[in-house]
Amino acid sequence: MKVVLFCGGYGMRMRNGAADDVPKPMAMVGPRPLIWHVMRYYAHFGHTEFILCLGYGAAHIKNFFLNYQETISNDFILRNGQAELLSTDIADWTITFVQTGIESPIGERLRRVRDYLDGDEMFLANYADVLSDVPLPDMIERFRNTDAGASMMVVPPQSSFHCVEMDEGGMVGSITAVSEMPLWENGGYFVLRQEVFDHIPENGDLVADGCGELAKRGRLLAYPYRGFWKPTDTVKERAALDNAYTHGEKPWALWERPVASTA
Repeated sequence: MKVVLFCGGYGMRMRNGAADDVPKPMAMVGPRPLIWHVMRYYAHFGHTEFILCLGYGAAHIKNFFLNYQETISNDFILRNGQAELLSTDIADWTITFVQTGIESPIGERLRRVRDYLDGDEMFLANYADVLSDVPLPDMIERFRNTDAGASMMVVPPQSSFHCVEMDEGGMVGSITAVSEMPLWENGGYFVLRQEVFDHIPENGDLVADGCGELAKRGRLLAYPYRGFWKPTDTVKERAALDNAYTHGEKPWALWERPVASTA
């Protein structure tokens, strides 16, 4: 299945100053940017056709792949001054780079790459800035077995705050952590059918317009997930992921896990 990645936003909360024009998906986690980790996750499950919805800082993303160095993340033999790779990661990827506008909302970005989906009835989509170990084949299969127009991974609220219930006199009856409340938020991993385009107007949004209208019609499927899921909306969150990577804590890197024996 083709994978549409939204990687054209400003990412203001990730920037270190006005001179920092690197788009959020290019923030580093270990020796590779976020977008590589997301793409490697999909490739692990055999989805190697990517459509990048570019916008702000597009040159950084283009240059990264145009000047890609396989030796950074693969073992190799140096023989007579030439590197002989023992493994490879992006050699079998097909990547389509599409400028979808600097100010375009995500729904409009999706509309502008529709032709590159080649009419495929189902496709995948991701914000390119969230890492997870969600079992993608199961998410796809659950969606495939329904006639829903879209499937959205949902996760428990990530806030560390507490909600307070009180009476009219101000007396507190209960205190509940937001993360323990019966609420779910958008996790940023989507499986979509072409039907979603019927509900995204020009300059519309994928979630508010497309998924919102499908939900009203009873055609939006949720995939609840309580496993590993980490956003990178802030410098602090990105630094935490980078630190975890440094210490070998990479639950999203499913491609590094040993293959289970079938004996």
